[in-house]
Amino acid sequence: MATTTVNDVLAQLEGIIAESIKTNNRMGYFAALYYKVTASVKDGITKGQFANGPRMEKFDVMFASRYLDALTAWNNKQPLSASWQVAFEATKSSSALVLQQLLLGMNAHINLDLGIAAAEVSGGQMDGVQADFDSINTIISALTYQVVNDIARMSPLLSLLGLHYNNQTSILIQFSIDNARDGAWCFAEELVKKQGADYTACTTQRDQTIKKLADGLIHMQGFMRFTVWLIHLFEWKSASRIIKALHEDSKQKIVVG
Repeated sequence: MATTTVNDVLAQLEGIIAESIKTNNRMGYFAALYYKVTASVKDGITKGQFANGPRMEKFDVMFASRYLDALTAWNNKQPLSASWQVAFEATKSSSALVLQQLLLGMNAHINLDLGIAAAEVSGGQMDGVQADFDSINTIISALTYQVVNDIARMSPLLSLLGLHYNNQTSILIQFSIDNARDGAWCFAEELVKKQGADYTACTTQRDQTIKKLADGLIHMQGFMRFTVWLIHLFEWKSASRIIKALHEDSKQKIVVG
């Protein structure tokens, strides 16, 4: 399916969510979060909240396609980025927290994909996309913290990580949204100057760096490992139930016209 509009992205995400609910697949966690992000972008475009709506849509589609293409490659057992590989592999783990799985997806998508999308859509003029870049990050940041608050219902001991609505700092999150944004922008500014083999080498090196962050997010050590185990004991176990709750929250809070 060709992906050229925000509506195309939403339709593909709906398909992933529906299939994940049907098959009880944790792959639907990130898709539900990303549906919320994409619906917010569409709502902003419709309401004229961005300086250049068509450009924002192009950026959003290019950004989303990085995730959708990675998922297609995973499903077809084709090569994909190492950071997405870790995120998708984690969906097979029944011991990974809902929060860990969401963060793994965000890690790959913000720290790797966002910089690549910004460099590609810029046409070599990074100043022209900075407003769109900041807008997408503002949406991701706001909605992510909403979702963290939402999943406390399905993970009642999540507060052991110190992740309350007014305290978004935790050693579990080895990157913050702001730091990830700034790092992605610096990566994009570096990448836009590269071509050919240098471009490939730059993205590969960045991917390996982000994979290390992913490994740290999923493989807990010491007391944090025990804390995650304890939280998991009381977390909802049905992936379908969790996906439905995440998606219903999105549909209730964001009306997509």
